[in-house]
Amino acid sequence: MSASPASRRPAVVLLSGGLDSATVLAMARAQGFDAYCLSLDYGQRHRAELVAAERVAQALGAAGHRTISLDLRAFGGSALTDSAIAVPTGGVAEGIPVTYVPARNTIMLSLSLAWAEVLGANAIFCGVNAVDYSGYPDCRPEYIRAFETMANLATKAAVEGAKLTVHAPLIDLSKAGIIRAGTQLGVDYALTVSCYQADDEGRACGVCDSCRLRREGFAAAGVPDPTRYR
Repeated sequence: MSASPASRRPAVVLLSGGLDSATVLAMARAQGFDAYCLSLDYGQRHRAELVAAERVAQALGAAGHRTISLDLRAFGGSALTDSAIAVPTGGVAEGIPVTYVPARNTIMLSLSLAWAEVLGANAIFCGVNAVDYSGYPDCRPEYIRAFETMANLATKAAVEGAKLTVHAPLIDLSKAGIIRAGTQLGVDYALTVSCYQADDEGRACGVCDSCRLRREGFAAAGVPDPTRYR
């Protein structure tokens, strides 16, 4: 049973427009939070995921949705922010791939922390996952714990007694488990875009790491894959 409007609490939800963050938004709503979604236009290869984030926020009843522009192409260093670096398409390999964007989760969580203080929110939700992921260091449980510790040292709200919690409800789930959980909550995954190099219409390449993990997740979950491939 969902909470009544009067008892709902504000939370900031990081929303990329992909499968994982859509699931987290649905989870936050189911837990009785008014979800204020934050997306980041960081100069990624395509804008399709930002358009998807708008669709997902509206479909899942977000209380608000803002997109912050912070162009990380100024630094580069990732296949997602530097067109000279090719997105790997040979399958998920060991080690940290070139699709890792330096400090991206730290930047996004810091922005969400700032908005949470303004909203009077004691909760931040993010879709990081340490099981079926691409080896990113800022998707690990120890990183989330460390950021939460820092957040409670760094903010006026926390110093005055309003402890903040960083929720990462997908951290220990497989991709199939995430899909099953979201399906039960009514997430329409056809609205989402996960591909690292989707085209302008949001159609997926089918061969990047993110596409492979997504497709394998639907197959393992026994749920029809609604992804549009080009």
